[in-house]
Amino acid sequence: MAKEKLTEQQKLEKRKIHRTPTFLFRFMSRLSKFLYYKKCGVSYTYNIDLKPFRGKPYVVVSNHASRLDHAFTAPAFYPDTFNFVVGYNEFFRSHLAFLMRALQVIPKKNFVPYPYAVKQITRVIKQGGRIIIMPEGMSSISGANQPCAVGSGQLFKFLGVPVLYTKISGGYLTSTKYCLDERPGRVDVVVDQLFTPEQLKTMTADEIQAELDRKLWHDDYEWNKTARARYDGHGELAKNLHQLLFRCPKCGGMLCMESAGNTIRCKVCGNEATLNEYYDLIPKDKTCVIPDTPRVWFDEQRAQIRNMVAEDGFLLAEHVKIGMLPKYGYLKHGATSEIVGEGTLVLDREGIHYDGTKNGAPFSFSIGILQLPTYGMCTDVSRFYTFYQGDFIEFYPERESAELWMMATEEMHRLCGGAWKDFPEKALV
Repeated sequence: MAKEKLTEQQKLEKRKIHRTPTFLFRFMSRLSKFLYYKKCGVSYTYNIDLKPFRGKPYVVVSNHASRLDHAFTAPAFYPDTFNFVVGYNEFFRSHLAFLMRALQVIPKKNFVPYPYAVKQITRVIKQGGRIIIMPEGMSSISGANQPCAVGSGQLFKFLGVPVLYTKISGGYLTSTKYCLDERPGRVDVVVDQLFTPEQLKTMTADEIQAELDRKLWHDDYEWNKTARARYDGHGELAKNLHQLLFRCPKCGGMLCMESAGNTIRCKVCGNEATLNEYYDLIPKDKTCVIPDTPRVWFDEQRAQIRNMVAEDGFLLAEHVKIGMLPKYGYLKHGATSEIVGEGTLVLDREGIHYDGTKNGAPFSFSIGILQLPTYGMCTDVSRFYTFYQGDFIEFYPERESAELWMMATEEMHRLCGGAWKDFPEKALV
């Protein structure tokens, strides 16, 4: 009897991760520095001496400013080598798959328990290796941090090795979530120590988690009020910005913003602003109501969504297409999933509910709101994903509403007593 062919997911989860190959990692680290150091204006400031850590097991964490953070972080610790922890779905993209496996990158299913990742991280540390992980789980949406994923404090306490960190400033402004275009300007990277093994022993997991959030907090827009770094957006600094800032601060309309070039405006009331090379928001005239920065706009928008989901009978519904990872082979042409069906997605106090099709057959599922702190976003803010029964499912909404879905789900999770909390009243700012 012929042996059944393993799927790509089965192959991935059968792997035993070893320390990354020294030559290949150092080559890629030097290549990253060559590609980005001068182009993006990267500079490094060291608040600690790295010599005592050389060649020993330790963990590096960073604020997850952008998709370029690994390229900014790894060269800071050269010649030490690391195993990266990266989103599970990235292993199925054809232009990344081979390199991910060659570098012994550890896959992690974001925002859901995934014992495989913890097991492999522990394995590398016990082998005398080192880990680079972004504990937020996803690159910044708004230019400022999300809180670290639930369980991050418990993981570092369990590992019991030194935890160093990089604080990246300017990374988001160089490579925003809402637009895939790179905008060279300036990136400052500060290197320091976060925890000693002795501190990890005496602190609780919750205390470690809180300190992670405190130390990694950063707002690129606020930073650039002082730094005044210029970013070259080629006249397209506001491109796709309306997908992130979807609520008009003047008339209160939802999903009514449009953006092009350096301008964002409301299609209903004409409220308008321009982004300059410093990412300053400049109102068109005195009648316009424009928040101080895009991050402030984002948080004001969140406050309205929080009030909205708290109303009795709240329900968000939309027609979506769904995508999944290929069973065999890899995704091509920049795709993040294969479209396999369509139907209606609903969010209420119980959770999210999908009712539609998959591969031409009826398909439905629900995920409880306490098990769904947030979604992931593979690339930009046009779609979002989660995991159901271990399977990656990506949602393509009919409207440009991905960020509305994300905010509403996050705030519903918190309203119902979920474990993933926001920064307390933004007191860390």
